[in-house]
Amino acid sequence: MNRVQTFPCGHVEPMPLSRREMLRSSACGFGMAALSALLQENAAAARSTPDPVAARPAHFRPRAKRVIFIFLFGGPSQVDLFQHKPELTRRHGELPPKSIAHGNEFAIEGFDSTKLLRPISKLRRVGESGVWMSELLPHLSQQVDRLAILNGMVADNPAHTPAQQQLFTGSPFLVQPSMGSWVSYGLGSENRNFPSFVSVTGRPLTQQNAYLPAIHRGTALEGKKEFTIRHLKNDQLNDRQRSKQRQFLETLNHQHLKRAVADPDIEGLIASYELAFRMQASTGDLVDISRETEETQRLYGIGEQPTDEVGRKMLVARRLCESGVRFVQISTGSWDHHIGIEEALPKECAKHDKPIAGLLEDLSRRGLLDDTLVVCSGEFGRTPFDQDLSRGKDPPETYGRGHSPQGFSAWMAGGGVKGGLAHGDTDDLGYRAVEGKVHVHDLHATMLHLLGLDHEQLTYRYAGRDFRLTDVYGRVVDEIIS
Repeated sequence: MNRVQTFPCGHVEPMPLSRREMLRSSACGFGMAALSALLQENAAAARSTPDPVAARPAHFRPRAKRVIFIFLFGGPSQVDLFQHKPELTRRHGELPPKSIAHGNEFAIEGFDSTKLLRPISKLRRVGESGVWMSELLPHLSQQVDRLAILNGMVADNPAHTPAQQQLFTGSPFLVQPSMGSWVSYGLGSENRNFPSFVSVTGRPLTQQNAYLPAIHRGTALEGKKEFTIRHLKNDQLNDRQRSKQRQFLETLNHQHLKRAVADPDIEGLIASYELAFRMQASTGDLVDISRETEETQRLYGIGEQPTDEVGRKMLVARRLCESGVRFVQISTGSWDHHIGIEEALPKECAKHDKPIAGLLEDLSRRGLLDDTLVVCSGEFGRTPFDQDLSRGKDPPETYGRGHSPQGFSAWMAGGGVKGGLAHGDTDDLGYRAVEGKVHVHDLHATMLHLLGLDHEQLTYRYAGRDFRLTDVYGRVVDEIIS
C-alpha cells in the first residue's frame, strides 16, 4: 500500500496518499487503526528522506556538471545572424512562393502581399571551421570554434507565451516543471548554501516547479546593476531575531509533521526555511561582481555601454556556476523585431555580443567550459519575408519579420559539445527546416544526456502517470556530441 517515487539514483521517496485513496482503502476493509498506522509510517518515512537537493549521481558518466541557459526573449532572426541564404538576397522584394507555406497560406499574415526581405546584415565565414556568422557578432565570431550551431531548430507554436513555455517546460500548454527544475530534481545541488536552480530575471513560467517538490522551483535573482532575491531578509528584524523566528517556525512545522500524514508542501517549506537561512550568509558575496578584477569586468563589457546590463547578468551566471549552482538561466533582450529590424537588430546584437562571448572566454580561462554546458536560444526565429505591417509607408527600413517556429537557430557550447559545427539547415529562403531537424524535445533530450541523464528515465509520477521533460518524444542529437 505504500506508494513510492524512484529518483534517478535509486532513491525512494514516499508519496502521500490522496483523500480518495484513503477512502478507497477504508472501503476495502482497512480498519481505522491500520489506516492510522499506515499514515504514521508514511510520515516517519518522509522525515527520514535524504536531503531533496543533495547532489545525486547521474544515470551514466556525464559530460557536463552544470548548465547556463541563455534565453533571447522574442526570437532572434536566423537569416540575419547564422544562416547564409544568397537566394533570399537574390529574390528580395518578390512575393514568397506558394510552396513556402505548404498549403497553409492562411497561417501567414498578409501572405498575398508580403514580400521576401533580404538579410539586413552581411554573413561571413569565421574561425578555423569557416562557419557562417553575421558581422553584427564580431566577438561571438571569435568563439565560433567552440559552438555547435543548430540551424534546423523546430518548435510547435508561433505565439510567444506557448512557445516560451514549450522551450522551458517541454509543453506549450500544460503546467509543467521548467527544465531547470527537472535538472535540480535529477541531480541536486553541489552547493548546500544556494539553490540548485537559479533564474537571472525572467518570467514566472520559466521558473516553475509544477508538481515537482517545491524545493526545485527556480530562485529568481532580480535587478540590473545589483541582483537581489526578493524577501530573503526581513529588514525589520536583526540577525538574532531572524534566527529565533526560523527556529520557532521549524519547530511548529516538525510538530505538525509528527501528527500528520507525509505532506510534501510542509517538507518543502521546512527545507526552504533552512536553505534561506544558509543563503542569508552567502548570497551577498556570491552575486557581488565588484569582487571581480577590472580585467574580468572589461571582458564582459561591464562599465561601458551598451553592454553593461547584459554583462552583469553573464558574470553573475559564471559566479553562480563556479559556486556549485547546477542550472542557471538568463532571460535577456528584446528580439521581437516585427518592425524596424534594420535599426533594432544591430542594437540588440551590440548589447549581447561582447558579454556572451566574454562568458565563454571566461569559462574557458577558468577551466569551467569543459564541464559547463552553455545553451543559447530564442523561443523561435523570424520569417524571411516582411510582415506587411508597414506596406506603403516610407522609409522601407521600418519593415520587420514575423514569428517562425518552422525553422530557426540556436547554439550549444562546452560540456561535451563539438565546436566549430553548423548542424542542420533550412530551405533556400531560410523559412522551414529541411535537414538536421532538432525539435525542442530533442534539444532537451540532448541537454539531459550531456548531464548524464536519460530523458526517458528522468520521470516523476503525478496524477496517475509518469511525466518527463520530453513527454513521449525526443532524441539525443549525437551528431553534435564530441
